[in-house]
Amino acid sequence: MLEPSSSFVASATFVFGAVIGSFLNVCIYRLPLHESIAFPASHCRSCATPLAWYDNLPLVSYLFRRGRCRFCGTSFSSRYFVVELVTALLAVLLVHQFGLTITTFGYFVFNAALVVITFIDLDHQIIPDVISLPGIVVGVLFSLVSPVTVWDSLIGAVAGAGVLWAVFWGYYFLTHEEGMGGGDAKLLAMIGAFLGWQAIFFTLFCASFIGAVVGLIVMRIRHADGKMALPFGPFLAFGALSYLFFGERLIAWYLNLL
Repeated sequence: MLEPSSSFVASATFVFGAVIGSFLNVCIYRLPLHESIAFPASHCRSCATPLAWYDNLPLVSYLFRRGRCRFCGTSFSSRYFVVELVTALLAVLLVHQFGLTITTFGYFVFNAALVVITFIDLDHQIIPDVISLPGIVVGVLFSLVSPVTVWDSLIGAVAGAGVLWAVFWGYYFLTHEEGMGGGDAKLLAMIGAFLGWQAIFFTLFCASFIGAVVGLIVMRIRHADGKMALPFGPFLAFGALSYLFFGERLIAWYLNLL
């Protein structure tokens, strides 16, 4: 566990997370467009001017430039700042909970994948196979050194995919409409591979509950009907992170209520 007095470790971890978050922004924008995440270098999407290194300082450059391009003045989405901040905070939470260990590194890779998937799904309502499918393999391999056993990881991957595929086909059989995409099943398989089968139902319950609440609020604001489509990936990611950081305590609290 990271001691509260370890301010240097926390600060260094925050900076590292923000730097990775800057790279995740590139992935979020370019992957759905099937563009290279390495070339060309970062540039303004409006005037195409390459950005200098000091234009790409995570969090700092956005605040200093007030979210605008230094050359043409075009506003950048606040999402760039949000992604960097969220990734930095997740890195600090992981080090606080698991210390400077290989477990922390593996879970950071998992968290980074969830961040990318969340924002791509919000924008395009797709979950890229290029992240979820390799993520399943990485999750199983990670179980060789993580608190999750290999068998729990394998069962989690199979159960994660199986549960949502069953929901998909059950809903389609009853309504002849697609209730969710296959990407959600692959994402839950990745979650099961990293966190084990024990996380599957907690993640689903949490995602469904939060998704229902958010859906009702959005429908009320937009005056939409019950068929309004919402991406489910962000809620699955939220449920998975809730289990990773607070799952045992929340389950214990619930059992005490019973």
